[in-house]
This record gives sequence, structure tokens and C-alpha cells, in this order.
Amino acid sequence: MKTVSTSLAALGVAAFVLAAPLAVRAQDDDGDHDRARDLYERGEIEGLADIMAVVRAKAPGEIVAVDLIRAGGKWIYRFQVVAADGRRRIVDVDAGAGGVLSGEGDH
Repeated sequence: MKTVSTSLAALGVAAFVLAAPLAVRAQDDDGDHDRARDLYERGEIEGLADIMAVVRAKAPGEIVAVDLIRAGGKWIYRFQVVAADGRRRIVDVDAGAGGVLSGEGDH
């Protein structure tokens, strides 16, 4: 019985980790998640779901992380994408306009 409950606990942890890889981290001052929501509600940035389609077209693979950063007077979504062959790519998207700014080469 102990083995079954240990296995179920491990499955629960794995499900939680796999279900939440796309939390947007606002990397400014205090890292406040509310800032990203406020910016979206005020219309200063596009919704993450809309931007993800653009990123997937530019860099197919699994999006493993998303950061919201301030650079050059703009809010930028920075996506980390892992391709099927294991290569990691960084794709920057203007969070206000929704256009791809850059995509670093494979890592």
C-alpha cells in the first residue's frame, strides 16, 4: 500500500509541474504578477494566448518559459522554446504590438 500511495504522490507532483510551466514572470522591481494583469487590462500589452500562436509559428516546439520584461521603453514577452531535437531558442515579442522582435539561434 505504501508503494501505491508513493506512486500516486509522485504522479500528482508530476501533473502539477507539467500543468504549470507557462507562468509569466514580470521581471521588474518586485516581480509582481499583478503588473502583467494590470498592463493587459489597460490595453498596454497583448494577451499571452494570442502571442503564443505567433511564437509557435516562428519557433515550433514546447514553450517552457515566458518572461515579461521592460527593455528600450517597451514591454517584451521573452519565450524560451525547446524544439523536438532538444535545441533551445529565445524568441522576443513586442508585448504591445504583438510582433516578433528577434529570435536567438539554437542553444
